[in-house]
Amino acid sequence: MFERVMNSGEATWSSDQSLVLTRKGFTEETYLTWSYSPTLVETGSVGGVFTAVIETTERVLGERRLSTLRALSEQVGEAKDSHVACAAAAATLSQNAADVPFALVYLLEGDSDRAILVGNAGLLPDASGAPAVIAVNDLDATWPLGTALIHEADGVITTEGSRALPITAGPWPECCDRAVILPIARAGQTRPYGMLIAGISPRLEFNHSYRSFLSLVASHIASAVANAHAYGEERRRAEALAEIDRTKTTFFSNVSHEFRTPLTLILGPLSDARRSPETLPPEVRDHLDVAHRNSLRLLKLVNTLLDFTRLEAGRAHARFERVDLCALTTDLASTFRSTMEKAGLAFSVQCEPMSGPTYVDPEMWEKIVLNLISNAFKFTLQGDVTVSVSVEDARAVIAVEDTGTGIPEDQLPHIFERFHRVQGTTGRSHEGSGIGLALVQELVKLHGGELTATSELGRGSRFAVSIPLGSAHLSPAHIVSESSVAVPSGATPYVEEALRWLPAAATTADDAIASLSSGVTAHEPPVGVGRVLLADDNADMRDYARRLMAERWDVQAVTNGREALDAARAQRPDVIVTDVMMPELDGFGLLREIRADPELNSVPVIMLSARAGEEARLEGLAATADDYVVKPFSARDLLARVDAQVVKARLRAVELHHARRVANLFSNAPVAIAVLRGRDTCSSPMRITSL
Repeated sequence: MFERVMNSGEATWSSDQSLVLTRKGFTEETYLTWSYSPTLVETGSVGGVFTAVIETTERVLGERRLSTLRALSEQVGEAKDSHVACAAAAATLSQNAADVPFALVYLLEGDSDRAILVGNAGLLPDASGAPAVIAVNDLDATWPLGTALIHEADGVITTEGSRALPITAGPWPECCDRAVILPIARAGQTRPYGMLIAGISPRLEFNHSYRSFLSLVASHIASAVANAHAYGEERRRAEALAEIDRTKTTFFSNVSHEFRTPLTLILGPLSDARRSPETLPPEVRDHLDVAHRNSLRLLKLVNTLLDFTRLEAGRAHARFERVDLCALTTDLASTFRSTMEKAGLAFSVQCEPMSGPTYVDPEMWEKIVLNLISNAFKFTLQGDVTVSVSVEDARAVIAVEDTGTGIPEDQLPHIFERFHRVQGTTGRSHEGSGIGLALVQELVKLHGGELTATSELGRGSRFAVSIPLGSAHLSPAHIVSESSVAVPSGATPYVEEALRWLPAAATTADDAIASLSSGVTAHEPPVGVGRVLLADDNADMRDYARRLMAERWDVQAVTNGREALDAARAQRPDVIVTDVMMPELDGFGLLREIRADPELNSVPVIMLSARAGEEARLEGLAATADDYVVKPFSARDLLARVDAQVVKARLRAVELHHARRVANLFSNAPVAIAVLRGRDTCSSPMRITSL
């Protein structure tokens, strides 16, 4: 290089050349940059060479260590297991033996004093300096981990502090006679995850930058271990939740099965008794109809739960048949036509011919269609409901569109979640299990299809089911060659439940109950016996409660909280008995409105709810309800509670009446009036007015 500069006259240099120097009492790894510049004489020729030497040791070491830290972050950052993370860290450190001649990673085993070797770089697996297990409290251990654990700080270990040193490791011929033990812990952590034992290069000074580098290595390992622990905890939590979910699914399945036997024994005798209605008194016949109707409703709920649990457990077995999808869907939809007409809704079914064969499980398809139409009817108070069957992109599409209340935009992503119920919407009833749409989605998936929903608040909703044409997407084992499609048989519970949501049907039932009650009591409740306002959106429950109370009090029954508030303002009742969950205005909303009205705030309010438990009762009483009755309740219990509140209401009315009379007396008296009590009081003459 010198001769080239002399001959050519061109400057040159050599960067970061490794040079071994002995200048601090030991053989040191250094790096230098040499530059050669020509020195010209008077004649213009090169007369000499100027050589400048710059030491770049710190920069070279810094870049090398930064590269190691970068690789360490990449290799261990995504590890899902703490042992895997530590092994990956050791493998990364082995690529930089000049800075880390050897490295041992130990993790503490739970709350014990045992440290387990999980990462080894630079030493043989069976080396005496790399024991598989170290007792932290053992003073004669190969590595003094206990001392480092107590002091919670990194310390340099020499041959006097560890019988493992010196160790032959690294790229240099000299042995490593120093090592540092660093805790593997995050900031603020009281007990570290473990310890990092790192060899110190015999050819480097253990200065601040070297110590900082090894501390960052331990910090990276600690972060990886913490992330692995967090992932493990999350996985265990997810597994526990999944186990709880499986247990719940099994429980629902078992309970649903257990319900079917007593329901069969209830429905059988009820059906037998209803076969000869002419032999029964009208009151008994009506009671049997109510019991039969609600038994069917309970059976529908049990079947829905059973279907859902079977789908979740993967035990649902479909039988796909080739069907005329238009005809099948039209037959199912037609079961709701009379109900739609009674509700004043326009109802239309539009079908276009299929361009290919369609395969569905008829029973499952029945549940899909009936659930969607029932849902549309429930939340459509005016306008129309349209069912359409069409073909789009080689897929059969059935859409149920309505002009109902719509779904808030933030609720749309959750409507297919099980047990999710949209809050704040107006419908014919707030009853329901919250699994109807979730069941529909699972049934659609079983057909290889998709269920989508679009909605605009106040304008309506559209639910669309699309399934592929043909049978290529279905398992051949589940395809039935012989069709057995029959007239839909499961629509009755859906239709009867929908009919009970209609105000017209409720009014007719109320009148019928009232006429039956007149035959029992022989006369209307006498004037002055007390007036009870009853609000419940379930027609059967409303009829039952009204019949119980009508023998003692004058009862006015309404279907929701808004009607109850209007009725109370029109004629003040003595007691209000209200259900909690109702459309338009629920029980708690009605209670708030009553308490905010100066003319009604003293009216006793009894809340009826299917939510049992002390927490639910305290919630009702905290909302200033006077009493809280849990369904199912006995007739005697309800009548006793209403009677107690009627008596309280009358006492309040008497007190209010006398208070108003005294107030009028004092305000209209021509002279001052003083009222004194006690033997030692003196009274001045006052005007006496008879009350």
